[in-house]
Amino acid sequence: MSNLRFHSPAALTVGQSVPLSDNAMAHAVRVMRLKVGDTLILFCGDGFDYLCALTQVEKKSATVEVLSRTQVSNESPLNIRLLQGISSGDRMDYTIQKAVELGVHEIFPLSTERCVTKLSGDRAEKRVEHWQGVAIAACEQSGRAIIPLVHAPLTLAQWLSQHATADSLNLLLNPVGAQRLASLNPRKNAIHLLIGPEGGLSAAEIALASQHHFQSIVLGPRILRTETAALTAMSVMQSLWGDF
Repeated sequence: MSNLRFHSPAALTVGQSVPLSDNAMAHAVRVMRLKVGDTLILFCGDGFDYLCALTQVEKKSATVEVLSRTQVSNESPLNIRLLQGISSGDRMDYTIQKAVELGVHEIFPLSTERCVTKLSGDRAEKRVEHWQGVAIAACEQSGRAIIPLVHAPLTLAQWLSQHATADSLNLLLNPVGAQRLASLNPRKNAIHLLIGPEGGLSAAEIALASQHHFQSIVLGPRILRTETAALTAMSVMQSLWGDF
């Protein structure tokens, strides 16, 4: 049973007893029918997996003892930061989930001119909390022990003013881009990948990004949907320069 793996919102230490989260409790005990003495794996985002044994199971709670820890070494050698125009429906969830599986380092949701979904205030906070949960679930599935951070939404102009730097490889997926990924040099501190929402980026936004050290790239002769574009670009990067 030790292949069962769940996130712990609390820090973990070998020898301590910790309660399972509600999600872990529901799946491990109610679905998988684990009993006292059975083992499972917890991770808290510090780069380690923790082997744990169930020590107490109640109707609405369960406790485990942390037996040992193992360092997880499956992080991508590429520091990819995805700048994703906020897409509607399940598209954003799908993009975040698969980007985490592909090794993304950070995710910046961006509010752009053509975004259908507009977020602010409490709605934005709840959406970011949801997206972070999607990232955590993707880590549970993919075996990652370091959780990519999903940042609060910014406008493209805000992100560029706060984060843009010539020290990074800044890439803008643009159907009329002049360069292919294979022709670029990835030897930079980080890779910033900017993807527009369903309607793409406006001409003004492309021009603004270009003024902040972003260069246009093209993946091929066909125009990709927003969720396909981000994941295809990351897959090509991992194949060219990463650990695929």
